Amino acid sequence: MRVPTSPPRGFALILVMTIIFVLAILAGGFAFSMKVESRLAANANDESELEWMGRSGVELAKYVLDQSARLGARYTSLNQLWAGGPGDGQETNSPMMGVNLAHYELGLGHLSVRIIDLERKLNINRLAALGPAQSGGQDLLQRAMMVMQVDASESAVIVDSIRDWWDPDDRTGLSGAESDFYLARQHPHFAKNGPIDDLAELLLVNGVTPELYWGPRWGAHQRQFIESRRGRRAREEGLTATYPVGLVDLFTALSSGAVNINTAPVPVLQVALGVTDDIAADIIRFRSGLDGAEGTEDDTPFQNTAMLAVPGMEAQPPMPVRP
Repeated sequence: MRVPTSPPRGFALILVMTIIFVLAILAGGFAFSMKVESRLAANANDESELEWMGRSGVELAKYVLDQSARLGARYTSLNQLWAGGPGDGQETNSPMMGVNLAHYELGLGHLSVRIIDLERKLNINRLAALGPAQSGGQDLLQRAMMVMQVDASESAVIVDSIRDWWDPDDRTGLSGAESDFYLARQHPHFAKNGPIDDLAELLLVNGVTPELYWGPRWGAHQRQFIESRRGRRAREEGLTATYPVGLVDLFTALSSGAVNINTAPVPVLQVALGVTDDIAADIIRFRSGLDGAEGTEDDTPFQNTAMLAVPGMEAQPPMPVRP
């Protein structure tokens, strides 16, 4: 006798559940993919809008600077509208009074514009035109090294190498470097032998390290570099101590050549005027007004260089200054 056989009970149920599970995974993946595509499409639209908002911010800054120039102000200071201040006497009756650079409504968003004048720094190309090595730009570079607290044994190499970088000849200074030195490096290059177009060129100069160039900001730059190499778990060891002031804080390659005494910080005033940090701090306290905060209504900016009669300052500043 044959006993009729039947398929195992529950097999069909298992098969149906498996199919449903696979379809659910496929549906979830499709839904996630569509969500990503939708987000990318939205971001593409936002990216275009943000780009034009950024361009509008540049045009807004140009408008403010143009209007400020039209007013014919005799000085430039941090309490004026371009710097985010409340505005001086002339600006309070100008079309700029309705402009808020910190929060400017535009379309569906708002802009925040910050304008920083480069004349608050020393023009490094102007140093080359200040005279011979021992009486002009080299003295200012030496003073800058002192403000940055660079070791004396290193400062001579840095100062002479910067001079050799911008001078038109191939004669090497006492502790400097010319093209023959740079061509022997691992990544060879020539000495510029001309004006500096971008301050970052100093990173190519003998003796100038990233720590010296960036100063207090080098820690953030180095940490970013380490994280890009090691990921988010980057360890903090190896982060070297930084200088209190960096070359990027003192110098610029683009300006009229004169230092603005109403916007320059303490280290720049020390180098440009040849004064101590205490005298430089007194200058800033004077221009800050009674509240001691810059960029406020009670600021008392210098309206001419004759007002800069500070005890302890040289009669003729080593670097040209202007209000």
